[in-house]
Amino acid sequence: MSRRAEIAMSPDEVREFLATSRTMILTTIGPDGVPDPVGMWFLLDGEDIWMRTYAKSQKVANLRRDPRVAVLVEDGDRYAELRGVQISGRVELDDDLDRICDIAAGLLVKYEGLAEQDVPAVREAYRASAAAKQVAIRLVPERVVSWDHRKLVP
Repeated sequence: MSRRAEIAMSPDEVREFLATSRTMILTTIGPDGVPDPVGMWFLLDGEDIWMRTYAKSQKVANLRRDPRVAVLVEDGDRYAELRGVQISGRVELDDDLDRICDIAAGLLVKYEGLAEQDVPAVREAYRASAAAKQVAIRLVPERVVSWDHRKLVP
């Protein structure tokens, strides 16, 4: 068995790692062809990975021109603790206001500790304020590579 196979995460381990991770580095292709990485907060919805951002942002301009992306989520302070998931694929942009409000509220639950009972009010407030200027981003994975160096420790 190769060393790569020994440290690869199972699909369930990948899902758990992503569900508990904080920041995903989204890399789009800039107008000059140079990779353009940016940190993004994200949500898992079943098998789907969702983000949201302003529709007029550079990353959205990049994605409208070329929907191919690579994302990276990593963790670990020492070599024996390194874990990560790299996903290559494409994105689909969605301007549905309900979807955008769901993502915005979900991000507040995940990252800011918003109580579930406050989600409906936050969704409505977001719809009235920022949602129309935003776009939802769904990652469509085509290749997933993972590693967990903790598997090498006996």
